[in-house]
Amino acid sequence: MRRKDREITDLAAIEEILRAARIVHLGLVDGTMPYVVPLHYGYTLADGKLTLYMHGAREGHKLDLIRANPNAFVEIDTDEELISGGDNACSYGASYASVMGSGHAMLVEDPEEKVRGLNVLMRTQTGRSFPITAQMAAGVAVIRVDVDSFSAKRKPKPQ
Repeated sequence: MRRKDREITDLAAIEEILRAARIVHLGLVDGTMPYVVPLHYGYTLADGKLTLYMHGAREGHKLDLIRANPNAFVEIDTDEELISGGDNACSYGASYASVMGSGHAMLVEDPEEKVRGLNVLMRTQTGRSFPITAQMAAGVAVIRVDVDSFSAKRKPKPQ
């Protein structure tokens, strides 16, 4: 990371970003081009291991890409706010907090893990638990991304 002064290494601070954000940008490989799709997500962060869960239709382009190549990249950001540069265009910027990482995506087939993943997603998105059955989970695809390495940074608002 070039800007070490913005790097976040404290896992509790990283989890604050994961809790505050709502959308993950999931990057996949589409032949020789990247393919990025925004999705709602749920996460677990335990012992420094980050796992993300997403859901969607049971068929489609992103699922085809995951089946063909599981390599994935994720980007999550929050707290984005314009920093005014007044009359100087080059002085404008933004405050933000972000988490980025690379890993492997897979389609969850096990009914129990699908339910668990959907529960994680709903808890992350709403702060609540819901009764989710295997029958309900069967109606959607659940994607799990095991994030092998990740970093986080924050550019705070100026004082």
